[in-house]
Amino acid sequence: METKLKELKNVRAENCVTIILNTHRTLPDNEKDAIQLKNLIKEAEIKFLAVCQQKTAEKLTAKTHELAATINHRHNLESLILFVNENVAEFVRLPIPVEDRVVVGNRFAVRDLIRGLHNQTNYYVLVLNKDEARLIEASIDKVVKEYGFPFPFQNQISQTSFKAEPSDAGRIRNLTSEFFNQVDKVVNKVHKDHPLPILISTDEQNYHDYMRIADKPTVIFPEFLSRSRQTEADHAIVGDAWQIVQKLTQQQNNDRKVDLKMAVSTNKFLSDTTEIFHAIKHGRVQTLFVEENLFQPAVIMNDTVVYVSEDTNNTTEMIDDIYDELIDLNMDFGGNVVFLPKESLAKFNGFAAMTRY
Repeated sequence: METKLKELKNVRAENCVTIILNTHRTLPDNEKDAIQLKNLIKEAEIKFLAVCQQKTAEKLTAKTHELAATINHRHNLESLILFVNENVAEFVRLPIPVEDRVVVGNRFAVRDLIRGLHNQTNYYVLVLNKDEARLIEASIDKVVKEYGFPFPFQNQISQTSFKAEPSDAGRIRNLTSEFFNQVDKVVNKVHKDHPLPILISTDEQNYHDYMRIADKPTVIFPEFLSRSRQTEADHAIVGDAWQIVQKLTQQQNNDRKVDLKMAVSTNKFLSDTTEIFHAIKHGRVQTLFVEENLFQPAVIMNDTVVYVSEDTNNTTEMIDDIYDELIDLNMDFGGNVVFLPKESLAKFNGFAAMTRY
C-alpha cells in the first residue's frame, strides 16, 4: 500500500476523481455495495459536468463505470476507493471505515490511504511456538479470517535435530531462530499485500527471539499476548488480543495529544487553517493533527483559506476537502500526519499543526 500511496499522491492532472465508500465483507450486505457505488459514480458525473466539457465528462464517467465493472464485491473489506482520471483507473480496498464521498480536483484524495497505513483497529495476531505458527486477521475484537496455506506453518527443520541433540541448547536455539526466520518471511509476504500491525501471541522468550530476527520489527506491537495458544479457538485468541491492542492504541493517542500540548506550551503550534497553509509552504510544519472524519470544502482566495459549505456550486477553484489538500502538501515537504478519534481535538476545532520551529 505504501507504493500505491506514493504513486497516487504524486499524480497531478486535471479532473482526478476519487470515489470513496464504505463496503461490506459478507453476504447479503455486500450485494448493496455495487448499488451505492453506482450512485456515487452518478454524483461524480455531476461534478465532472460542473468543471469540464461534456465530452470529457462523458469519457471520464464511462471510464469510471468500466473500472467499477471489474470489481468483485464479494472480496470487499470495510471500504473501497476508486481513482480515475484520463490516464489512471485503479481501485483499492481498505480495512477501515470511511466517509462516503466523491472528490474531484487536480490530485487524488489519498487521506484514507494514509489512514489505512496507520490503522490499528485492524491487525494480525501471529500465534507462535517452536513447532508451528498461525496467522489471524482481526478487526477490533472480531475475527476477520484465519489464514490457510501456508498456515499453520509447520517447523519442518527441527524435529530430527531436536531429538538427535537434546542436550545442545545452543544448537536448539539456532534451529528455533531459523524456524522463526522462515515464519517471518511468510508473514511479511502477507503483510506486503495487506499491511496491518502485528501482535504476537507466544511466551516471553519466543517473543524476544522473534524480534531479534524480524525483518520489520517496527510493524510489530511492543507488547505480546502471553502463553502458548496453539490449540485455542481463533475468536478466543482475538478477544484477548484486542485488550492489548486497544490499550496500546489509546496510549499512543494520548502520547500524540501530549506532543500537541507540548507544542502549544513551546509556541510551536498553529490552529488557524490559513496560517497552517502558509507554514506548510515554508516547510515549517512537522506534524498535522486531524480528527478522522473531519472534512471541509474550501477555496483559496488571495492566499487565504476560505471555508465554504458543502452545497456551494462546484467550481474548478473549490477544494472538496482542505484537510486532505494540506495533508498531501505537508507530506511533499517531509511532514507527517496524526489521525485521532472524533472529538479528540475539540479545543482546536478538529485540526492543528505542530511546527518545527
